[in-house]
Amino acid sequence: MKKVRLAALVLACALPGAAAAEDIKVLSAAALAPGLVKIAEQYRKDTKNRLRVQYADPARLERRLGAGESADVLIATPGVMNDQLRRNKIEPDKHVFIGRAGIGVTIRMGAVDPNGVTIRTGIPDPDIVSLDRFKQSLLGADSIVYPLGGSGLYLEKLFELLGVSEQIKPKTTRYANASQVLEHVLSGKGVEIGFATIPEIRQFEGKGLKLVGPLPEQIQFTTSYSAGVMTEAADAEIARAFIEYLETPPAKAIFAAAGFD
Repeated sequence: MKKVRLAALVLACALPGAAAAEDIKVLSAAALAPGLVKIAEQYRKDTKNRLRVQYADPARLERRLGAGESADVLIATPGVMNDQLRRNKIEPDKHVFIGRAGIGVTIRMGAVDPNGVTIRTGIPDPDIVSLDRFKQSLLGADSIVYPLGGSGLYLEKLFELLGVSEQIKPKTTRYANASQVLEHVLSGKGVEIGFATIPEIRQFEGKGLKLVGPLPEQIQFTTSYSAGVMTEAADAEIARAFIEYLETPPAKAIFAAAGFD
């Protein structure tokens, strides 16, 4: 039934004399940008409708929603989504799972030449294949950079459990969001290890960063994301159709390629 309604929407947008393209306002967690940017492009090709996406880190997203801001679609973590469901701000029957993003380890590759080819600096990749080697890589790094928020709180607890918290504290830098972390590593020096979600790191790979890999499996931390239609949506039917679009194989493939499980 979902495929029939979605096909009807696509066909209607393609027919002569069809209604003008619609703008869909989306409030989204910033971590979804690597996949959502491409989803927006494909969605416009398929339906002619435009996504107007505003990204924010989790804390800022909560503040905006708490201040009464609304949209057609919200994409966020379970905590934010459940809070909005309790406040009757999300339609309970239009709430779909998008994927999970794990924490990755990144380093600076070096400068990028005029042809866009990244030049290695000779800095070896940190060894993260096992818990003990991961710990030794932390101790051997010149600098460690990670964001605040849920993943940052997890990393702080992890470092304490590994017994390295006090040793690495003097060389640790934290930022409000992942983009600031990655920009820091990109323009830094020495042996720096950065942490962010895998999709966020992949956004910077073409700029000179390298995704070394995910955290070792036994200590990996994932964040889930889902999308819901907000009860104050300007056009609920169009918003619901977009939610259905997110469940189609092409959309799922885009998110998977961006690093979401």
